[in-house]
Amino acid sequence: MNKLEELRQSFRPERITTLFVGESAPNSGRFFYSGDSSLFRAMKKAFGNHESFLQDFQHRGFYLDDLVLTPVNKLQNSERSRLRKEAIPQFAKRLIDYRPTAIVIVMRGIQSVVRDAMRIASVMYEPFCVPHPAFGNSIRFHIAMTEIIESLPVTDGSKSKGLNR
Repeated sequence: MNKLEELRQSFRPERITTLFVGESAPNSGRFFYSGDSSLFRAMKKAFGNHESFLQDFQHRGFYLDDLVLTPVNKLQNSERSRLRKEAIPQFAKRLIDYRPTAIVIVMRGIQSVVRDAMRIASVMYEPFCVPHPAFGNSIRFHIAMTEIIESLPVTDGSKSKGLNR
């Protein structure tokens, strides 16, 4: 297991209530759980900009995994698409292990392959889907997240009211 995956695992809640699914960690080496990615900043803002965001995120039963566990964002579209499809079986196995109550897909472009993995894993509910905040989508991401945050299940069985509120 590489260092990024070890870091991700260190934030895995005992019970995952809401699974956020990204495409992959960026090629830049920036990473959500390192607190230095555009996704981290956008999620932190959507959840109220609290200093203890990652700990609060974990405490609520929220977890971010990626469809593909190696960076794909700098690859040609055909290679990127191939790796997404190849990742489906392994991601489906992780879904079976996680057993999330809700899924938030954080990139519209991976929606179909995440749904394929959900079918394989017998996850039969409708996932949420929001645009990734990069490439000029930060406002759309923020609006979409604020619309769903209160619907997300949290560890204690209630609905989320944001973090630390």
